[in-house]
Amino acid sequence: MATLEIENLQAAVAEEDGEQILEGVNLEVKSNEIHALMGPNGSGKSTLAKVIAGHPAYEVNGGSIALHLDDQDVADIDEDLEEDDLHWELLELEPNERAALGIFLGFQYPKEIEGVTVTNFLRQALNAKADEREELFEDEEDDEEQEADAEDEAGYDSSPMEGPSDDGEIGVAEFQQRLQEQMQLLDIDGEYAQRYLNAGFSGGEKKQNEVLQAAVLEPAVAVLDEIDSGLDIDRLQDVSEGINALRDEQGTGVLQITHYQRILEYVEPDYVHVMIDGEIAKSGGAELANRLEDDGYDWVREEVYGTA
Repeated sequence: MATLEIENLQAAVAEEDGEQILEGVNLEVKSNEIHALMGPNGSGKSTLAKVIAGHPAYEVNGGSIALHLDDQDVADIDEDLEEDDLHWELLELEPNERAALGIFLGFQYPKEIEGVTVTNFLRQALNAKADEREELFEDEEDDEEQEADAEDEAGYDSSPMEGPSDDGEIGVAEFQQRLQEQMQLLDIDGEYAQRYLNAGFSGGEKKQNEVLQAAVLEPAVAVLDEIDSGLDIDRLQDVSEGINALRDEQGTGVLQITHYQRILEYVEPDYVHVMIDGEIAKSGGAELANRLEDDGYDWVREEVYGTA
C-alpha cells in the first residue's frame, strides 16, 4: 500500500515577493482511497496539485511531502530493498523522479501535441518511467555516478517526442496489448490511439485521455485537477468510470480536485476536504459535498474561522 503524506505544507509563487498560497496543508492519501478536494476559486487547490508534482512556478517554504511505498509497489524492481528505501521525501526529487515513483498529475488544461500519436506518447512515457524508476532504486554505491550523469543531462533518458519505436524495456507487442486492455476498460474507441495527442480533441476527449494516461502508467497516487470541468453528462460518466477503475482495478489512491458535487454522484469519495485560504479547513465524508452543494462555503468559514 502506498501513502502520500503531506504535513504543514507551505508554498508561494516562485518569484521575488511572490504571493504565499499554501498556508500549512495537512493531508494523507492511501492506495484504494478517493479523496475529493473542494473549495472556492483561489483557495489553493490547483497550487497544491502542482506542488505535489514539483512544478517550478512554486517555491515550498515549509512542511514536507513524503511518499511511502511497500513491497507490492516495487515488485517490478529486481533487488532486495530495505525498509528505508521505500520512503521518499518528494521535495528532494525532480518532477520526473516523482513521476517514476508513482505520482501522476492529470491536467485541467491538457496541451495539444501535433505529430505525436497517443500510442507513441504513452509507450515512450511508460518506458521513460521504467528507466527512471530503475535508476532511483539502484544501490547507494552508484549514487555518485548518478549525480555526475544528472549534471550532464536533466530529466528522462528518453522523450515521448523522439527515439526509435522499438527502444525501451516494454516492447511494441506488450504495450499494444496493455493499451488495448485499458482502452476497453475505459470504453475508448480503438482509432483514438492513432490520433495526435489532444490535437482536435473535444474537452471531454482530453479529460478522458488524462484518465487513460493514468491507467497505462499505473501510478501509486493520481492527482486529478478539475478533470470534470466542461464535461457533458455522457463524457462525465465515462471519465468517472475510468477514475473508479483506477481505484478498483489498480489500487491507485486518487486526489480529485473539483468545484462541483455532480462528479461525486458517479465517483463516491471516501473523504471530502474543503480548502479555504491555503489550508484544509474541514474534512468529512461524502455528505460534506452535498452540504457544500446546497449551502456553499460561507458556513465553513463561519464554523472554522468565526467569520463568513
